[in-house]
Amino acid sequence: MSAADTLPRRALRTGLALTELGLGAAQFGNLFRETSDEEAAGAVQAALAGGLRYFDTAPHYGLGLSAPRLGAATRRVWDFSRDGVLRSVEQSLTRLGTDRLDIAYLHDPDDHWDEASTTGVDALAELRDQGVVGAIGAGMNQSAMLAEFIRRTDVDVVMVAGRLTLLDASALEELLPLARERGVGVVAAAVYNSGLLSSTTVDPAASFDYGTAPDAVVARARRIAMVCERHGVQLPDAAVQYALRHPAVVSVVTGMRTAAHVRSTVQRYLAPIPEDLWAELASTGLVPDPAAG
Repeated sequence: MSAADTLPRRALRTGLALTELGLGAAQFGNLFRETSDEEAAGAVQAALAGGLRYFDTAPHYGLGLSAPRLGAATRRVWDFSRDGVLRSVEQSLTRLGTDRLDIAYLHDPDDHWDEASTTGVDALAELRDQGVVGAIGAGMNQSAMLAEFIRRTDVDVVMVAGRLTLLDASALEELLPLARERGVGVVAAAVYNSGLLSSTTVDPAASFDYGTAPDAVVARARRIAMVCERHGVQLPDAAVQYALRHPAVVSVVTGMRTAAHVRSTVQRYLAPIPEDLWAELASTGLVPDPAAG
């Protein structure tokens, strides 16, 4: 049986089911290095062949280059007014070549809470009511404001980037319990913290949260890698599977540039990991276990 037949899905409260592994398309927009159209197309084809049915992009990935490589793109616009949201979704539908989006996120509204949490969410809710959008939410690199979206608005799903990882599990403190209580799905993105957790051997020159990794963070990553090695597990395998241990998490999205990246990520997702690994990481205070709460 192929991976396309067996890749599990987890459902949002709307009934929409996301595959437990998703493809993040920021790298299609030449994140960190140039990516060709052929590489991006190959990655999508490999993802489909591998059973992935969740693809994530945004208008400003590569200033509009990422989404065209999935199907189309929009320009980078920070406009969370009703008209701005409706216009952005309309443009995305046109450029993606579809008449419906399974999920529409308010992307990185950190500096626009007042507008995003009112007119922005309301506009997406209109589209959800009309059937143009299947589920609505917000995606950010922080967890505190996402918790406020869940607390104060009618979102179905949130995407938290870099805050539910082996090195930063701060989303467990408030966001994840609240999401579970309210029946809101959580998508975990940037599970490698932009690079530091992406290799079996920790490279101190690797990026951490899109910048230089502090020495203390590198040292902690190496300790985690050593624990993984003792249990016969590679660090990136644990990084991919970590967030899925929490029942509110419906999918993990990782950046994939090429078909080879897709295939290796699928293998990381499928790699067997003994429960003893998670227990040791938690008992030593290195990494809290999402399943414990």
